[in-house]
Amino acid sequence: MKKDTYILGIESSCDETSMSIVKNGRDVISLVISSQIDIHKLYGGVVPEIASRNHVLALNSVFEETLAKAKMTMDDIDAIAVTYGAGLLGALIVGVNFAKGLAFAFGKPLVKVNHIEGHIAANYISHKSLEPPFACLIVSGGHTALVKMEDYTTRRLYGSTTDDAVGEAFDKVARELGLEYPGGPNIQREAEKGRANKRFVVKPHEKFKDFNFSYSGLKTAVINYLHNAKQRGEQICVPDICASFQAEAVEQLVQKSMHLLETEELNQIVISGGVSANKFLRTEMDKAALKIGARVYYPDLILCTDNAAMIASAGYFNFKAQKGIVDPTELKAEAQVAL
Repeated sequence: MKKDTYILGIESSCDETSMSIVKNGRDVISLVISSQIDIHKLYGGVVPEIASRNHVLALNSVFEETLAKAKMTMDDIDAIAVTYGAGLLGALIVGVNFAKGLAFAFGKPLVKVNHIEGHIAANYISHKSLEPPFACLIVSGGHTALVKMEDYTTRRLYGSTTDDAVGEAFDKVARELGLEYPGGPNIQREAEKGRANKRFVVKPHEKFKDFNFSYSGLKTAVINYLHNAKQRGEQICVPDICASFQAEAVEQLVQKSMHLLETEELNQIVISGGVSANKFLRTEMDKAALKIGARVYYPDLILCTDNAAMIASAGYFNFKAQKGIVDPTELKAEAQVAL
């Protein structure tokens, strides 16, 4: 009787074409990521049409490399998991159609995976003993949210962004400062050379009273500060601006995360999404959690940004629970899906 379950994951929601084979939801057998960052840097951000075309060009070679690295064939695969949303619709369609073709060709079950499910599941790979229940802070270019994972496939949403996601705010502030895409790593790099000596939102609205997030006000305040300084002919210290913005952005994430832990009497929180790679966020979250006796989990850096290992992991838990298994003829990509 076969004991292990192998899932082939496919991810194409934005500008990474990725495939991975994961055993039992936690052990990565192979992972291939074909990034388009250098292409989109030329435009200051992701261009959806260009992203879609490059997924088409990359998928077949990524598929072959994934199997070769694992020294496996499709006969060894138990199911295929694919990101069906949320993300760039054209990019998602490319990945979904490729997954449907594989499912038809090899007679494999097809499991649809919410992109955010994948980001959460990345921590099951990095932390083999991690089990629900736990709180989870999701921080990326498209999402900022707090959820409670009741079990591996059931979650409760406590709060989300009311406007801009935190990663989006990082990218927009970086662009205004003349920093390259992606903005998050470059702001962090500059912030390490500066001082957080400014407060952009002088009267912090009622952002700590519930679990929802807002970054539009902070982003706009930084941009207005930069425009006004330029009009007055003042010299701008980019490292100080980055350090100040980063500190204020992270403050909101930490405060609300600790509030949820205390409210729900939880002692562990998982951080997921691209912004979870931010060093300052990790430091501040660790310090705050230590004060209340909680533990914080982060994905390995390669699993913070979009990758197919996290999709395969989430697909495994859905597959075992008989959730999200779909008829390939009925699966459609969706730009927006409920968290």
